[in-house]
Amino acid sequence: MKKFLAIILVVLMVLPLALCGCKDEKKDQSDVQKIIEQAQSMTLEELAKKAIEESNGKKFFGVGNSSRGKSALPVFIEYLQTIDSSYTLEFDWQQPKNNKIFDQLTAESRKTTGTYAMTLIQDGNQIESKMVQTGILDTFIPKEWAEANEIDAAKYDGYLALQTLNKVFMFNCVGTKTFKNCWEYVAKDAHGQFMDIDSEIVGKNFLYMLTQDKYAKYLKDAFDKLSDADKAYFQPTIDEVADTAKDFELGENGKYALAWIKLWVANYNAVEDDGPICQNLVDVSAKDQFGLLVYSKLRSIEESETKSKNNVKVAAYEDGYEGIGGYGYCHYLFVTDNSPLPWTACAFIAYMTCTQEGFEAWGKDMGGYSSNPDVAKKNEELHNHAQGGYEDGENKYPVKNDRGYDWWVGDGKLVLEDPEYCAKVAFTVGSWIETLDKYSPTAEE
Repeated sequence: MKKFLAIILVVLMVLPLALCGCKDEKKDQSDVQKIIEQAQSMTLEELAKKAIEESNGKKFFGVGNSSRGKSALPVFIEYLQTIDSSYTLEFDWQQPKNNKIFDQLTAESRKTTGTYAMTLIQDGNQIESKMVQTGILDTFIPKEWAEANEIDAAKYDGYLALQTLNKVFMFNCVGTKTFKNCWEYVAKDAHGQFMDIDSEIVGKNFLYMLTQDKYAKYLKDAFDKLSDADKAYFQPTIDEVADTAKDFELGENGKYALAWIKLWVANYNAVEDDGPICQNLVDVSAKDQFGLLVYSKLRSIEESETKSKNNVKVAAYEDGYEGIGGYGYCHYLFVTDNSPLPWTACAFIAYMTCTQEGFEAWGKDMGGYSSNPDVAKKNEELHNHAQGGYEDGENKYPVKNDRGYDWWVGDGKLVLEDPEYCAKVAFTVGSWIETLDKYSPTAEE
């Protein structure tokens, strides 16, 4: 027995040292991470000089979910040329479809030196589980961005968001039907148009986030505002998922979130992209229809006899509206851990997040909000999206008058993506969602 106890004591003494050694190994920085650590204490101009030194005459490859990186890069090059007029840089910007960006970045990570210098990427859940935890992507926090947000870049453990985008509930208002409560979207025969959750995963993240206490309470509060008849319609579904909510260790209102999710998945009409959804809704033939789609898609609507921006309304803007108004998700910026041009990547990221000119490719349209409060303010001063529907002093298209980020996350009850929470519930809530029956429109529909 004494020998056994002695062995146990030795193991207990050695184990912490072994664990400590493992932790130290994890702290070993890659060459790119070492550059990022230096870059986070440097101004944009200092980074620009480093970028010029590193990449003059070379080619820069970027990859992203947004095609607008291709528009931002030439502006960035022009900025560098104000510092060194002889500077040149070729570039290529790729936008993989069908969620292939994660496979592409994973394959590239196996190279000692990769092709892509940086990425602009969405879907916090997969970023957390596939890109960050695996060490494929590194977060760089620009000095000016950290100062504007009053944080310490060295201690910040979140991602760097370029912007928050919102998907909002909109409905065709040609008829008399209005939507005053978010539970109406999951009522009988309510088939809202929505990008399929299997083709755009941020839509699935929206459903995950509904189970977080804050947003589940939004749904419970909206449920309490329903008529007795409507409550009676939804109550059986709420009761049906109550035990599941407990199994998933959700909060006290978790069953309301699961009920809404179950009914939404069973009801929504899958459309391949938000652009077609918007084109569908603004048509006079779409009487009483609704959808959940990117707000800025209204920018592409050309007025005609059959289509008009005045044929739709934003539900959350209606007086007396109850419950969630939509979903907010981010475009995040990362440097690849095997970046061939890390200084240039850091400078480009700083330019996009710390100057209005760098953000212009996205900021020119409503529904996209810079994560830098200084840039957001300058962008609104320039574009005045709050009066986006005005032409020649007349409020021609009220639906385009964007009430802004602060309104959306407050009064608008926008459901905001939290990457860590999404990753946390992906196995439980996510696996459960996969078992749900989906709506399949008939040939007549």
